[in-house]
Amino acid sequence: MTYPGPPRPVRISATPLAELADQLGVAAPDGSAEITGITHDSRAVRPGDLYAALPGARLHGADFVTQAAGLGAAAVLTDPAGAERAAAAGLPALVVDDPRARMGELAATIYGHPGRDLLQIGITGTSGKTTTAYLVEGGLRTAKSTGLIGTVEMRIGDERIKSERTTPEATDLQALFAVMRERGTEAVAMEVSSHALVLGRVDACVFDIAVFTNLSPEHMEFHSGMEDYFQAKAQLFTPKRSRLGVVNVDDEYGRRLAKEATVPVVTYSAEGHPDADWRADEVEVGPLDSTFTVLGPKGERIAAKSPLAGPFNVANTLAAIVALAAAGLDPQSAADGVAAVPGVPGRLERVDEGQPFFAVVDYAHKTDAVESVLRALRKVTEGKLHAVLGCGGDRDTTKREPMGAAVARFADTAVLTSDNPRSEDPLAILATMLQGAASVPAHERGEVQVFEDRAAAIAAAVARAEPGDTVLVAGKGHEQGQDIAGVVRPFDDRQVLREAIKKTQG
Repeated sequence: MTYPGPPRPVRISATPLAELADQLGVAAPDGSAEITGITHDSRAVRPGDLYAALPGARLHGADFVTQAAGLGAAAVLTDPAGAERAAAAGLPALVVDDPRARMGELAATIYGHPGRDLLQIGITGTSGKTTTAYLVEGGLRTAKSTGLIGTVEMRIGDERIKSERTTPEATDLQALFAVMRERGTEAVAMEVSSHALVLGRVDACVFDIAVFTNLSPEHMEFHSGMEDYFQAKAQLFTPKRSRLGVVNVDDEYGRRLAKEATVPVVTYSAEGHPDADWRADEVEVGPLDSTFTVLGPKGERIAAKSPLAGPFNVANTLAAIVALAAAGLDPQSAADGVAAVPGVPGRLERVDEGQPFFAVVDYAHKTDAVESVLRALRKVTEGKLHAVLGCGGDRDTTKREPMGAAVARFADTAVLTSDNPRSEDPLAILATMLQGAASVPAHERGEVQVFEDRAAAIAAAVARAEPGDTVLVAGKGHEQGQDIAGVVRPFDDRQVLREAIKKTQG
């Protein structure tokens, strides 16, 4: 039978429900239920599962306990509000005040603490998590059997698994770790989002290496401000969550974290910060990649190459090399392994149909990232720079004007368009972006165009491109759908850009 959701281990020993009750410090329910799995999704329940019925913003997981029972759930983990419905469904219940806060540790117990058998490297930060995770995994592959968990995909060896979010829920994450262990995986590189840290998705994890890339305004619809955002990230750099930190000190938050972290910290800098343990020197940024020398704390001089363009990818590459060195790999071997990574989906991903201009797709969807990628492309563009950009709906509204201003200031042609409007009016989002673009003084501002339809916007940018120009389509990167009014339609920037180029080549 095929079950929905991420994979589960094939072999697992049953855990008595009474043992889990004892772990939680609650009374054991009557009966002798044996637990062989755990899930928070009633649709993904398998026989013998503990169903975690969590309170939600609109619905309670206990509303679906009958469905879970019908699929074979052996028991329920829930709060007092859900206990009565669990009893009505005839299932024994473990009742705690905050089931979300406890399900990670239970998942680890049920699956036999699989993370303890893996070298775990977790990457957090506003930008660069995905790229750094890919580079770390690529470097690890030179010495170990690897796994990857992140925004674009999950991988166990060469098997690719669709990713629903940057960091899986704790129940899914522990199951993935168990599958990795079962298949002989030795090391995993994974992205750790601020949501994951706040919502307990990594509560049962102690990372061998925790990497901090940078911090800039993002997710302000979730966090109360930058201090709250910083404190969420800082949780990863405590003994409860990691053993060693690798911290970028090129921004103020990294320098602060390096001082406040309660685990040992190794620092790095792509901008030559004199106090950093590891530094990038002799940096040469090219149109497709970059080369530099890594200076180490013991006088090491390591020849390094970033397989991706842009100064920010020098920082990501340096982060990966330092993390791998901290994990015990030879630094030069680590650098060579990172250099061999073929690229990262949707991160400055080139689209080449033989056209006389450069065309790339990038995931940049926040102000700092948009500015960084435009600055990087400007340095390697002989002609004009044409950029397509939108802002997502039902997300942080405070970044819309700054993003509109950034693309208008740093591109010769700023084509504003829809991203994933979700439940919002696309034209209202564009109006706010346009206000930001209009705030840029006329002598600093490129030409601004507005297209509600994203495909039309991409076609318009391509139509303007001449030999030596660059076309950037930013915001969605690897994504293969566009959410409009709650309906996700197939849409891949890379494919749409490719088709637009083909038409001009015609």
